[in-house]
Amino acid sequence: MNTEACDGCPAHAQLAEMGVDIANCDHVVALAGNPNTGKSSVFNALTGLRQHVGNWTGKTVTRAEGAFGYGGKRYKLVDLPGTYSLLSASQDEEISRNFLLFGQPDCTVVVVDATALERNLNLVLQVLEITDRAVVCVNLMDEAKRKGIDVDVRSLSRDLGVPAVPTVARTKEGLAELVASVAGVASGETKTSPSRVAPPAEVREAIDGLVPLIRGMAPGLPSARWVALRLLDGDHKVREALLSGELAGLADRQRQPAPVDASKIKAIAGAQ
Repeated sequence: MNTEACDGCPAHAQLAEMGVDIANCDHVVALAGNPNTGKSSVFNALTGLRQHVGNWTGKTVTRAEGAFGYGGKRYKLVDLPGTYSLLSASQDEEISRNFLLFGQPDCTVVVVDATALERNLNLVLQVLEITDRAVVCVNLMDEAKRKGIDVDVRSLSRDLGVPAVPTVARTKEGLAELVASVAGVASGETKTSPSRVAPPAEVREAIDGLVPLIRGMAPGLPSARWVALRLLDGDHKVREALLSGELAGLADRQRQPAPVDASKIKAIAGAQ
């Protein structure tokens, strides 16, 4: 997302509505993960002092934003609330879901605990249902080694279909490789092919039937298939959001151009 060329693009408008300032950045990166995976350590190691904290618009949940540079590009890093899933059963999960669905970050980094991969992969697979542009940060590799756990990161990357990078955020080990992977995915130079769980035939048939109905109720919804899966899973929050028109409203605002900042126009005109 080159924001200099995208001031009126839909994703820019939605990010602005969420309260995320993306001025002076070339790409937006979301940071997701379960609690206690070292996600905050990754955020702090990448952004250093170039960060600030506020609240999500209309919410009491804290939002941390930071920045880092790589290859002459500027990256805005948005730390999503730590969550075990995107089932929107809590305010944290709803914020993360909406940001990934409607903010459409250029890359989503999912931080996982190398000592508890099986538990953490639930969130990874849910993120991959929403977006192709993801990188898995396999953190706490030192703890895994200490416990005698051997993590085959290369096989994990192959099986997931997205880059997986081993790190020890506390000592910044592997962070250079993580940033390079993020840059590749964000720019589109790194092609991903996320693995998605193939549902049984009857479920697939139900999804195929629901998707056009969902698109009819919420035109322009970025991931109607994911919403269909959530409905079939009995996710009442997503059902309510669809029936109440909340998802349609979000999708509609996502399609609208960002509001023009008159002060910017005056400043530019005055500089001529």
